[in-house]
Amino acid sequence: MNALLQNWLTEQAQRRPEAIAVVMNQARLTYGQLEKESNQLARLLKEMGVQKGDRVCLLIPKSSTAIMSILGVLKADCIYVPVDASSPAARVKKIMLSCENRWLLATSAATTLLDELLSEEKLRTSIGIGWMDDEGGAGKKFTAKFSRRDWQNYPDTPPPYQNTREEAAYLLFTSGSTGAPKGVVITHSNVIHFIEWANKYFGLSVSDRVSGHSPLYFDLSVFDIFGALAAGAQLHLVPPELNLLPNKVADLIRNAELTQWFSVPSALNYMAKFDVVKFNDFPVLQRLLWCGEVLPTPTLIYLMKRLPHVTFTNLYGPTEATIASSYYTVPQCPEDEKAAISIGVGCEGEALLVLNEKLTPLPPGEIGDLYIQGVGLSPGYWRDPEKTRAVFLPNPNRNNPHDRIYKTGDLAKMGNDGLVYFIGRADSQIKSRGYRIELGEIETAANAIRVLQECAIVAINSAGFEGATICCAYVPLSGTEVAPNLLRKELSRVLPNYMLPSRWLALDKLPKNANGKIDRPKLREQFQQHEAQAN
Repeated sequence: MNALLQNWLTEQAQRRPEAIAVVMNQARLTYGQLEKESNQLARLLKEMGVQKGDRVCLLIPKSSTAIMSILGVLKADCIYVPVDASSPAARVKKIMLSCENRWLLATSAATTLLDELLSEEKLRTSIGIGWMDDEGGAGKKFTAKFSRRDWQNYPDTPPPYQNTREEAAYLLFTSGSTGAPKGVVITHSNVIHFIEWANKYFGLSVSDRVSGHSPLYFDLSVFDIFGALAAGAQLHLVPPELNLLPNKVADLIRNAELTQWFSVPSALNYMAKFDVVKFNDFPVLQRLLWCGEVLPTPTLIYLMKRLPHVTFTNLYGPTEATIASSYYTVPQCPEDEKAAISIGVGCEGEALLVLNEKLTPLPPGEIGDLYIQGVGLSPGYWRDPEKTRAVFLPNPNRNNPHDRIYKTGDLAKMGNDGLVYFIGRADSQIKSRGYRIELGEIETAANAIRVLQECAIVAINSAGFEGATICCAYVPLSGTEVAPNLLRKELSRVLPNYMLPSRWLALDKLPKNANGKIDRPKLREQFQQHEAQAN
């Protein structure tokens, strides 16, 4: 069993130093180069005074340099904190003040942001900046302590490690309900358990070429990176600018001869809606995985019919439970576009629990709160014991006080087939016109309408009798004009009248958050603004 995440790289570099580890556009980095440079960076960081457990923020675009930086930080016994450099400076400042990082690694792409951040004296005087470009970095408010060329004279062997498996590997900051980002602590052990299960289940090997679609501040990237390193596979980083170009994504899968694709559903939706996948396309692709949101069943049908040689797996799990906690490999192409796709069963060492308000298991068919238990659970939120206690609870069915369950905030039900079915967020269950309604059920039906590229259902509070107003935002297929009355008519074929949206908004594209998921709070704001203007 592996001890620390970075050990996988060292082992592969010793066996196959000339093998390609990371690819992006025309750039390639071998296992030997990745090992050498990450060792040198770690030694430089230690000489600069980093201590075990220090947080090191990364403001580096997705690249082989970013992967090397992650590994160098881990080899310095530190915790890496990937940050979205496109976020507003105010949000990045909150993250940095919260994690109290002493060092920040950046490239020239972050110069403007850094100048804005370091106008804060507390940050400017407490944080050292390492420049990951060859030339030294400087801005109006900062001068970097070192650049990439400075560590090239350091020894290229691994420094001695003090960390243990149970210590933190990274912090990921997710949106908080109070407006302050929440830092989720994930340990080496959390990740190792998932990677060892996933690589065995999916059969990853040195012959694999896997996608790196997710941004590095989204935890799906952790499987991309360390799944590839553990297997000795090639990691092909997908340039972010391809996210809205489904034909280019399809070209990358073909030309790079990827054997595994893993992403949020939006990338798959675009490929399906723009019909860029041919029959028997991607001949060497073996596995297609998704996680983070519900994949509309029409998209799944489209892909499964065109790619009969590929296995399709739905993964489910929040950041707080490390990458994914359950899996379901779809056995055959669904016949019904409205069929629900299960989130399956727990990964090895994990379990999904559907419980009532008394934390008692519910029988099959009854909807309840979804909890997770097992080896993937985060120790909690960074320096926030109150938020941690609110959702990481003692397991009521065990006497062991250290055995915990995590309240996901999702609703689910157990099927008669022993599989778990995701219903929606607990806050997506609304009461409208006296009826309890699951917004996810409406969205599933709307996604089956062929003239729509994508859509989302949200609800906004209403002062009227209905309690909550159901709203549908939608993007018509390119070159198509779609009137709300047509959509209402189509939905009325499969939904009762009380579940039909009463507010409609046609958009060129749905707003997405940094992780590629539909930004539902933003959509609610847009509907509320339209309602205010109408009044």
